Amino acid sequence: MKFMTAIDRYILRLVLMPMLGIFVLAASLLVMDKMLRLFDFVATEGGPIGVVFKMLANMLPEYASLAIPLGLMLGILLAFRKLATSSELDVMRAVGLSYTRMLRVPYIITVVLIGANFAIVGYLQPLSRYYYEELNYELKSGALGASIKVGEFTALKDRIALRIDESKDNGQRLMGIFARVANQKGQVLSISAREGRFLALKDQPDTIILRLQQGQIIQDMPGKMPRVLSFTRHDLPIELPAIEKFRQRGGQEREYLLPELLKLGWNKSASPEERASSQANFSYRMVEVVMMLLLPLLAVALAIPPKRSTSALGLFVSIVMVVAYHKVNQYANDVASLGKINPILGLWGPFLVFALLILWMYWRIAYVPGGQPLGWLETASDKVLKRLKSLLRRSRRGPNLPTPADQT
Repeated sequence: MKFMTAIDRYILRLVLMPMLGIFVLAASLLVMDKMLRLFDFVATEGGPIGVVFKMLANMLPEYASLAIPLGLMLGILLAFRKLATSSELDVMRAVGLSYTRMLRVPYIITVVLIGANFAIVGYLQPLSRYYYEELNYELKSGALGASIKVGEFTALKDRIALRIDESKDNGQRLMGIFARVANQKGQVLSISAREGRFLALKDQPDTIILRLQQGQIIQDMPGKMPRVLSFTRHDLPIELPAIEKFRQRGGQEREYLLPELLKLGWNKSASPEERASSQANFSYRMVEVVMMLLLPLLAVALAIPPKRSTSALGLFVSIVMVVAYHKVNQYANDVASLGKINPILGLWGPFLVFALLILWMYWRIAYVPGGQPLGWLETASDKVLKRLKSLLRRSRRGPNLPTPADQT
């Protein structure tokens, strides 16, 4: 007997297509939302546009850790929903295939994705988060070549105040320049120029030259009359501010790798705050990965609508359950990191409740004849929909016209 039968290959095709589509859709939506905010942030800081895409690339592992479980569950759910609504599931059940047997291929996919998600949350995500923070720091500090903002005064090393009215040719030409330079002797130079540009010095990387053209210099010395000089070209040396190096990785618990979290969380020499936050973050990452083992069971339990029904309520409930569970874990992680609750109780407790609920739902659909774990919710939603349709029909007839029920 071959490892994968024709039915297994058929289920594999049904699962893979929607799963990959949801991966791409979820990641795209998350990236687009973050991209707009990053473009606004980089434009405000005056940094290069290319840094936006570097920051987005470092955010992809964090988005993938949420998109992978969601795509896995919805891929399996849509596959079994198609089997149920087309009556193919009834045929498979009639020939002796149980739900557990039909879940063999989905669980193979699940095990592969669990390994990928474990590598992401345990190793790749902490590194990418650190590099994202490093880019954010360098952007704010000017290490990425952030430009001087047009129309605003910029202070350089508390000695030079610079203002530019307009920038042309992608920042190569600066128009309407005003600079105020003070030295240690008390002399103040007020410089105005029609245009200028920045030039780099090969032998002095910490100094740049602002070459000014067509302007005036007003020299103001204490106790002396100011002097006014005109120039055709004048080079103003500017010392770049020293940029501090970014901190070492590990300033936050989410930047630690899993072995590092284990070492710090159960190290008796560490402070209670460090141990609590490390244990909470470790448990948070693990429950997010282990929870994926339950997603195929949840998908099947919510995929199969009642007989003679095409309700998509299960699809909506599944998304709400996964997202709500993820938010509960985030909140429990934050509270446990502060030491207000035991990390085991705060994170593995909701996991146990979630697991028991899913196992009960799967048992109802797989082993109880005619069992529907959300049958009461289906009934309630049908009543609400019928009531809304009735109200809509009455509003269209008008308040003074009798309904057919009133005429009889």
